[in-house]
Amino acid sequence: MQKRKLGNSGLEVSALSLGCMGYGEARALRDRKEMIALIRKAVERGIDFFDTAESYGPFTNEEMVGE
Repeated sequence: MQKRKLGNSGLEVSALSLGCMGYGEARALRDRKEMIALIRKAVERGIDFFDTAESYGPFTNEEMVGE
């Protein structure tokens, strides 16, 4: 997986990201086990950049990414 630097912080993340808006209330996708399985698959494939926002849940997405 290619990496990209974020600004001048020295922090690197995967070039691909996984948008997590649809996980939870924002799109009524409530199968938590399925969403967590998808996030874990992404991590297995080298993705470590996840797009979440408080307004999507609130906090539902962050909790799932944290698991």
